[in-house]
Amino acid sequence: MTALVQSRRRVLASVDEAAASAGLSPGMTVTHAQSLVPDLTVFDARPDHDETDLQKLSLWCVKYSPVVTPNPPDGVFIDVAGSAHLFHGEAALLEDMCAFLHTLGISARAAISDTPGCSWAVARYGDAKIVSPGRSSEAVASLPVAALRLAPQTIASLHDVGIDRVAHLCSKPRASLKLRFGGEVLLRLDQALGSAAEALPSLIPPEVPRAECNFAEPISTPEDLKRVIDKLCEDLCADLEARGVGARRLDLVFVRVDNITQAARIGLSRPYREPVHLGKLLAEKLDLIDPGLGIETATLIASWVEAVTERQTVGRHIGTDGADVDVSQLVDTLGVRLGQNKVFRLAPVESALPERAVRRVPALHPPQPLEWPSKLPRPSRLFPHPEKIEAVAELPDHPPRLFIWRNIRHRVAKADGPERIHGEWWVGESETNLIRDYYRIETPDGTRFWVFRDGAVGQGGHWWLHGVGEA
Repeated sequence: MTALVQSRRRVLASVDEAAASAGLSPGMTVTHAQSLVPDLTVFDARPDHDETDLQKLSLWCVKYSPVVTPNPPDGVFIDVAGSAHLFHGEAALLEDMCAFLHTLGISARAAISDTPGCSWAVARYGDAKIVSPGRSSEAVASLPVAALRLAPQTIASLHDVGIDRVAHLCSKPRASLKLRFGGEVLLRLDQALGSAAEALPSLIPPEVPRAECNFAEPISTPEDLKRVIDKLCEDLCADLEARGVGARRLDLVFVRVDNITQAARIGLSRPYREPVHLGKLLAEKLDLIDPGLGIETATLIASWVEAVTERQTVGRHIGTDGADVDVSQLVDTLGVRLGQNKVFRLAPVESALPERAVRRVPALHPPQPLEWPSKLPRPSRLFPHPEKIEAVAELPDHPPRLFIWRNIRHRVAKADGPERIHGEWWVGESETNLIRDYYRIETPDGTRFWVFRDGAVGQGGHWWLHGVGEA
């Protein structure tokens, strides 16, 4: 725990879980704390260092959203409304962030909700990680009034009159609460419930490339927003070209007249600084923007840049067979519309087992020298996990004469094999004795299947279907 000097007294600035369980709390004098816990370990608080570290942590959080606001002394607000899809959803984003902070030795709690106030409360005092839209009041009702970010004196005054939970506070007349405890109580309550707006200013380093537009009159129509995006892209790309870099990630931030921030983020397959292409991609995200009563400021930020390597282009009518074709714009467009995780290609992996011999890589991942063996025919559709079938074979080392798959009986007209594959002993002991005998079989209607047996019937072996199609 840390101690801070206040009015010539040393008081506790923060306590860990063990100290809190022993009855210690921030604001308690060190003398009082040591009387309760004689062997108490106390470190001097360093608020200036803490503030610097929190600023650095906030800048790191920009990877998750362009709208990041430090919340001293120990919190960070992140608006992930326009960027959670890049991390495969809100739950995956939280897991990624907390896991990485844990590797740095930082114990973190996080929550996502409609409002900053509700997220602050649930992260510190609740159990849920994600609060469903419109359920903020239910999420904070059972929490203590300290979850409303109130001053310690206000919290103590509320406890004196028997108001310990947010639900108790909501049941009291608003006029009497404001008269007795001031306007802060109602403001924090309304912010947590979403009845009052709370602006989150964006914390972006000044050296990050950006372009900004301020409007004399608020704008709100899609056509006006599209024109603004095109203008921002032109200005930003000129700056990127002067720096010799291209954007790999762009953050579009709109500030409404009610001081609410709306943001959208796109990722790019390679460094880009072509305004037309970037403008088309950002326009796809306009459906995420709620202009409200109007937008007065628009900012486009290149939050991730890389050096641009100039390449010789090939004309469409003079290109040779096998020449590289630039499909990065198509990849970016599909990634924005479908999601980055749904645009990929398959690459070979050195593995004897078919289901491990392939992996997903980004669509523009550089080619590797490894290739699939051309002499090992494989089905056009390989299942990620083999499916169990019932089969009948004349002899233990013969292909099946018939089999039942998904409650349908198939008679075998032709067969070829076996192709024996052994397990990868270096992976684990369970694969030391793994053996599969694969057969390519064809039914009378011409359908082809790829099946295998993982052992003799007398030894508990079974038949499996691993793929279908041409082989």
